[in-house]
Amino acid sequence: MGKVVIFSAPSGSGKTTIVRALLARYGRFEFSISATSRAPRGTERDGVDYYFLSPGEFRDRVAAGDFVEWEEVYAGTCYGTLRSEVERIWAKGHVILFDVDVMGGINLKRIFGDEACSIFIQPPSIGELRRRLEGRGTDAPEVIEKRVAKASFELAQAPAFDHVVVNDRLNEAVAETCAILDEFLTR
Repeated sequence: MGKVVIFSAPSGSGKTTIVRALLARYGRFEFSISATSRAPRGTERDGVDYYFLSPGEFRDRVAAGDFVEWEEVYAGTCYGTLRSEVERIWAKGHVILFDVDVMGGINLKRIFGDEACSIFIQPPSIGELRRRLEGRGTDAPEVIEKRVAKASFELAQAPAFDHVVVNDRLNEAVAETCAILDEFLTR
């Protein structure tokens, strides 16, 4: 078994921006592409952004035991980690980097134990989170409300992670995350 780094956060916390910075810095890291039962959005591509499966294909793959973990994140929309993706990355000798929802992050930490470093990226406040989501200009107001409501539950899960990094200033959050990972990788 290889090493695993898990990032989770409420939507709008800056998690994906931090993950991109880490992928550029650490050549051994490889992003784990999640599978989903939802349709592609915008320019998303199968096998690059997600593995897009129909709801029926997703259920069949769950039944076949093809997932390390999976969850119905929103009603009718499932996300999960395929065993084949984990095996593909470890076969290269790389460290798997997960960018997953909060419950997925908790599940992955439980599965991988001490071989995993789980990091929760926290916004400085709910108000700032709302401002970031609105600033994206990608979600309808009712979607933003759903995300903000879900964030309250997700923030309460932060203690289940090995580390919590508050993303108030991006450069500081990236530096703090790098220090955590440098220590984890040398263990």
